[in-house]
Amino acid sequence: MRLFRIRFIFASLREIFLRAGGKQFVVVHVSGRVHSTSSLTHQTYMKRTASAVWHGDLKKGQGTVSTQSNVLNKTQYSFSTRFENGIGTNPEELIAAAHAGCFTMALSAFLGGAGFTAEELSTEATLTLEQVDGNWTITAVHLDLTGRVPGLDAAKFDEIADQAKAGCPVSRVLKADITLTKKLES
Repeated sequence: MRLFRIRFIFASLREIFLRAGGKQFVVVHVSGRVHSTSSLTHQTYMKRTASAVWHGDLKKGQGTVSTQSNVLNKTQYSFSTRFENGIGTNPEELIAAAHAGCFTMALSAFLGGAGFTAEELSTEATLTLEQVDGNWTITAVHLDLTGRVPGLDAAKFDEIADQAKAGCPVSRVLKADITLTKKLES
């Protein structure tokens, strides 16, 4: 059995390797909390964390969001960044970015499974937030995909893209109408 090891750079990281029933598993601890348990050859789940801090009332207050990776580190968000055009981010923009990124990676995996490698895949996600029964609701996400994949015809590209849309974890968690347009460039 080949041993694959994932490296994380955290000062408080501890890895414990277990052998049970002839299988090897890794338990990854960060600050004493279990973050993932997986077979070294097939990961079964992951946990990612993000946090938000808010100060003040809804319209005049402001907050920050941060991610475990520190790509977002106390990034500003507020009422004006969400419902107007203020500087900073907002939850819907982050969901759209997550959906675009997840779908594009899923498509790359589905293409690879079919024996194709993309030169480039580009996805723009447009999220619709609207009032439904008096509550703000994400009602739709439209994915606009452009790709360059040598040796792949448009019909097969469409088929694989539809499979990726259905299989993408972010698509699966959203309870919204998710549509997709596809364009294969030569």
